[in-house]
Amino acid sequence: MSTKAKRWWKAAGVRALKTVAQTAIATIGTGAVISGVNWVMVGSASVLAGGLSLLTSVAGLPEVNEELEE
Repeated sequence: MSTKAKRWWKAAGVRALKTVAQTAIATIGTGAVISGVNWVMVGSASVLAGGLSLLTSVAGLPEVNEELEE
């Protein structure tokens, strides 16, 4: 795997994990009490958001381009 590909996967992975965490927090926050949280919904929404983040990253990651220019 090329250096650029490794940088892209690393950057895209970090973005996706941040998106998953943000989505999980937002979804959990919608439950009035912790016992009222639908954990299946939290998990599926978070995984979907992470996948969408990876797909969005295909358009380009500024941090990867900046690293290559340095």
